[in-house]
This record gives sequence, C-alpha cells and structure tokens, in this order.
Amino acid sequence: MVKPLAFKGDKKSNKRKTPHQDSSLNVEESDTKALTVHTTKAEAEEDDSWVTAEAATDVTGPIIFALPSARPTCIACDANGKVFASEIENIVEGDLATAEPHDVRQVWIASRVAGTDEISFKGHHGRYLSCDKIGVLSATREAISPEESFLCIPSPETPGMFSVQTVRETFLTIVADNKVPDIRGDAESVSFNTTLRIRMQARFKPRLKANKESRTREKISRKELEEVVGRRLEEGEVRRLKKARVQGDFHEAILDVRVKGKHDKYS
Repeated sequence: MVKPLAFKGDKKSNKRKTPHQDSSLNVEESDTKALTVHTTKAEAEEDDSWVTAEAATDVTGPIIFALPSARPTCIACDANGKVFASEIENIVEGDLATAEPHDVRQVWIASRVAGTDEISFKGHHGRYLSCDKIGVLSATREAISPEESFLCIPSPETPGMFSVQTVRETFLTIVADNKVPDIRGDAESVSFNTTLRIRMQARFKPRLKANKESRTREKISRKELEEVVGRRLEEGEVRRLKKARVQGDFHEAILDVRVKGKHDKYS
C-alpha cells in the first residue's frame, strides 16, 4: 500500500501496531532464514525525512525541484496543470539542502521511463510535467510522450545540483527572478539559472536503502544467536556471527559454530 505523504509539522499517528510474532527458532539451517526476515522494515517504510539526490539514479519517488531563485522556491502545479514557482516554507536559513515540501502541489513523483535514462514527473493530480516546443511548462497530460520525458544531468561543479534537460535538449530555467520567478524550458545552455537541487524522500534513495538494510542485518541479539546455535556463545563467536550476517555468509558461520560446539562437547 502506498504511504501518504507527510509534511514537517504534521502530527504522527500513535496507532499501536501488532507486534511481530516470531516463529519458534530451531537449530536447523532452514530456520535460520527466519532471522534474515526479522528486521526493522517497518521503520524504513516510516522514514519520511528528505535528503538531496546526488546522482541521476537517485531520482525516484516523491521529489521537489528547489530552484536557484533569490527567495527559496520550487516547481509546483495546480489542479488545472498550471506550473508555477511556489515559495518553500520548510527550509533552514534559506539553504536549499534542507528544503522540504509543505504543500502537496510542490511534490512530483519521479519514475524511470522504461528502457531509457529519462525520467517522468507526475504531479499530485495524476498528470505529467511537460515542456512544449516553445519552452512552456504544463502538467495536463495523463500519458507519457517524449515531451514528458526529461534527463537529470548532475552539475560537474556543484555536487547535489542538476540541470533538467528536455527532449529538445533545452533546459528548465528560471527567468524574471523578482519576488517569484517564472519557469520555462527553453534555456539553450547550462547556467546558474538552470542549476537546481532535487530533494527526495530518504527511503527511496538507493544508497541509503542499502545502508539501512545493512544496519538492519546487524540488529540481532546475543540471545537470538544462542537460540539458533543451541548453546551459550563466547564473545568472539557472537562478533563473528554478527559480522557474517552483514557479509552474507551467516548460514555457513552458524554451521561452523555448531560444529565447534560439538567438538568442544566431546573433547
């Protein structure tokens, strides 16, 4: 089930969750597989913090385009598909690296266009960001065509910044940057005005997901390990099994520790 967007300041639900019921742990190798499922997956799914995309492959899931305007703004659209610059309220001292949305109209769902490096951006109303031949942006189409496909090109000079290229090899840009800038898609070259920051939900960032899964695999108690092995463990054995759990050879390490235990018993 898709988790609804949450914004900074929203009250979080205090609903109690049914505790996970572990099946009985035996000493058979097949039962050790249950431990790899005994994770904090729910915690990962509840992570609604926002981080900066650092590579084009990061850009997926809910995102906001933080613009290089004098006042912090981002690309938004209304229910009729009009694209406009919306002021960012959730930000620390004007730093775009801390920007978070406060309005669902500021959020776009980024998805990879199948078989390409291009990305589509769906608005809150279910229609896609589009750029026509004269550079006018809108979000009125329900299907993806070349005009709804974009490339996110990382800035070679500033990590965490991107230029968003259209199918006609022009770039999204801000113009007439007074109080609120206009946004177009007809810049012919990369400049300060075409360089923006993409903020995304942390739980969708591939590297953070991998790190979280790695940390999750480390979360196993001495008691759980001893129940799997079937005897009390020495400190060195606990460290070895936890390390093996992270490295992916947990089952082999369990068997080795069991064999050692049998040898110690009959020696």
